[in-house]
Amino acid sequence: MAKLTKDEFISSLKEMTLLEIKELVDAMKEEFGVDPSAVAVAAAPTQGGATEEGPSSATVVLTDCGANKIQVIKVVRDITGLGLKEAKEIADNGGNVKENVSMDEANEIKAKLEEAGATVEFK
Repeated sequence: MAKLTKDEFISSLKEMTLLEIKELVDAMKEEFGVDPSAVAVAAAPTQGGATEEGPSSATVVLTDCGANKIQVIKVVRDITGLGLKEAKEIADNGGNVKENVSMDEANEIKAKLEEAGATVEFK
């Protein structure tokens, strides 16, 4: 089996759906006994002694898709990289669009979804 370069691996990830990537992460956890998300959190730099106003991250939740359901589905697909079926399910039933994102990114996502006619909240 040929060894993939980092660039080839990243290119193949870009072609995967979020569900496929989740399955890949789960398989990596099982195979290697390591949670990749725990490594990323451990490697993140921390600011000592600094107090922040409000939360530093949020989960963007779609509460209602409004009248322009098709446009909202397109925006959800664009933001998340999900397939049509998964994005439609979020638009129909509401739910988390993106979890644990910075407040700046959360506000950008909220603006895009509200522009499409959706109702969005942060958790």
